[in-house]
Amino acid sequence: MDDPKGLRLIFRALYSRNYRLFFGGQGVSLIGTWMQQIAMSWLVYRLTSSAFFLGLIGFSSQIASLFFSPFAGVLSDRWNRHRILVITQVLAMVQAFFLASLTLMGVIAVPHLILLSIFLGLVNAFDMPTRQAFVVEMVEKREDLGNAIALNSFLFNGARLVGPSIAGILISILGEGMCFLLNGFSFLAVIIALLAMKMTSNKKDSQKPRVWPELKEGFIYAFSFPPIRSILFFIGWISFVGTANTTLMPVFARDILHGDSKTYGFLMAAIGVGAIIGAIFLASRRSVLGLGRIIVIASGIFGMGLIFFSLSHILSVSIFLLLLSGFGMMVHMASSNTILQTIVDDDKRGRVMSLYAMAFMGMAPLGSLVGGSLGGWIGAPSTLILIGASCMMGSFLFRKILPSLRARIRPIYVRKGILSEDSEVEQELKAQKRDS
Repeated sequence: MDDPKGLRLIFRALYSRNYRLFFGGQGVSLIGTWMQQIAMSWLVYRLTSSAFFLGLIGFSSQIASLFFSPFAGVLSDRWNRHRILVITQVLAMVQAFFLASLTLMGVIAVPHLILLSIFLGLVNAFDMPTRQAFVVEMVEKREDLGNAIALNSFLFNGARLVGPSIAGILISILGEGMCFLLNGFSFLAVIIALLAMKMTSNKKDSQKPRVWPELKEGFIYAFSFPPIRSILFFIGWISFVGTANTTLMPVFARDILHGDSKTYGFLMAAIGVGAIIGAIFLASRRSVLGLGRIIVIASGIFGMGLIFFSLSHILSVSIFLLLLSGFGMMVHMASSNTILQTIVDDDKRGRVMSLYAMAFMGMAPLGSLVGGSLGGWIGAPSTLILIGASCMMGSFLFRKILPSLRARIRPIYVRKGILSEDSEVEQELKAQKRDS
């Protein structure tokens, strides 16, 4: 147990009871979430046959994160994160049941979808940064934090593999409404898991939150420290330009690959398979050291995968290329998350993770809107070529500043015992050799 190997190494965070409960409950819930997302996109495209409306729905579902995530971070640092998560999960369940009711009754229309997407986006604006910051409270050993983050990505993308496949079959047999209904019931799993946790809270909900001063403090802390600032900007850029990948997927499934909802499910599942491989790769790593270089490589793989995917008209080739892009996207995001969670001060964790959520989720709606508009103007393949090239450009620029970021982060690693002082010179020489 002191030196775990094999599966014990990959799944070591599951030895923490609370994290194990969360992992199981969230696994069921995320399958339902992906079923709803696939069904929502297919329903919109079936009703409108418009790439623009696909982008508009994506914009509506995530724009709240851009404006409300920073406030959610302040509340996450001041209030009980466990309690916040229970509330957000209940609200998301209500949204799913309401969406299912309208669809099964046959009265669903695009304005309903937009309003319900905005509501869910508002819920997620508070859920995501709180959930990210809550991970550190669930693992019993701080050194397992990186593993827990990787397993979260494994879980998310494992659900991306299963959920779209089930959704593609259900849509063709029973329609989109059944996917929404099953998603509503799936939230019960994570709510029960949260209520079953044994938490030792050190937060005082009775304290009056000083929202604006603490919000300002969080921004100054994050953006005055180059490693945090650079990682957040890079995440935001990749999220902005890369979101059209999934936004335009119904167009590729139906109009370019000449398939149906099952083809759409297979394409989305391929992204999930690649992401799962990436999550296993990260979970098997013992340390946060070296993740900066991995961020550069992963973002380059993501961009290159999108470019070649946009040129493919063969389903098997397209699936393989989406597997590569899914690997690159997941490894980039999870590696960035791990570095941020490692170097951030505990009392500002919620606010920094809210900025992570704002960069990851908040920029996505803008990307959905721009990607959908470009897809309708210059076509989906040309749009993905531009996006892939933009991702590779971002990878190159981040690679240029990586040595200076390493120098800023290294003292933190030494202080936290991740890197010994004796090995600091050796690590610097190795980094210089890699960079040359």
